[in-house]
Amino acid sequence: MQPAIEVLQVAKRFGAVQALAGVDLTVRQGEFFGLLGPNGAGKTTLISALAGLVRADAGEMRIMGHDVVADYRHARRLLGVVPQELVFDPFFTVRETLRIQSGYFGLRDNERWIDALLDHLDLTGKADANMRSLSGGMKRRVLVAQALVHRPPVIVLDEPTAGVDVELRQGLWQFVRGLNRDGHTIVLTTHYLEEAESLCGRIAMLKAGRIVALDTTSNLLDRLSGHRLRLRLAAGSPLPEALAARCGSSGTIDLELRTYDEVEDVLRLLKVAGARIEDMEVGRPDLEQVFVEVMRKS
Repeated sequence: MQPAIEVLQVAKRFGAVQALAGVDLTVRQGEFFGLLGPNGAGKTTLISALAGLVRADAGEMRIMGHDVVADYRHARRLLGVVPQELVFDPFFTVRETLRIQSGYFGLRDNERWIDALLDHLDLTGKADANMRSLSGGMKRRVLVAQALVHRPPVIVLDEPTAGVDVELRQGLWQFVRGLNRDGHTIVLTTHYLEEAESLCGRIAMLKAGRIVALDTTSNLLDRLSGHRLRLRLAAGSPLPEALAARCGSSGTIDLELRTYDEVEDVLRLLKVAGARIEDMEVGRPDLEQVFVEVMRKS
């Protein structure tokens, strides 16, 4: 099956800054794919190059087999991008904005799909409201609708929940999950790593314009073996010497352990020392810990 996205040795430089340094990446059709990295890693530059907003200095990029430079019209029609910035025209209503966006792709009589988008994104009550009157969260919903108005098979979400309230975030992910179940390919960039962990089947991590990790989410989590033990002690609790160096200023101890037997050893040490535990959490490493470890080693 033709990949949804192919990126082959793509490089891009802005003056002295090497934004992308030979990126290779393939996203399969129907995937929910995560693209993670610190600020300045090259995520937005890569997305902009896919969308034809930036011309790469070297390499090739294809959307569903269509080259983003040589066959720009077809490639762009197959792609929907939700940008990180809140970019909108303040002179139009929500419905007019979506009608104009439909026109960019030569779509007429698109009202039924526009109505469906407004309903799914809880924008029906704001359909005739001017864009400049909307809250930040509502404007972001309109950006999502704009990206989907031409029904693209490949959807890129660049920090779609930045500054968005919890209710909208949950509603948005429910809608996007439905799109993915219907066969749409989703590429997500986010700084909320718990979102990537719960949503994405595979994840690529970028640093300084290079991919430094690329694997399934479960395999990335397995990189940090063992268990995490987090303890919060009561104020003034005495500490065993072996744990004193691991205790933060707030009285929290964070340990990485190989087996559950070591949990018993830690609790025994604290009991002998006379420490009182106010809270305890035992779990596996999460994606945030893996991300920090990958960035550190890279």
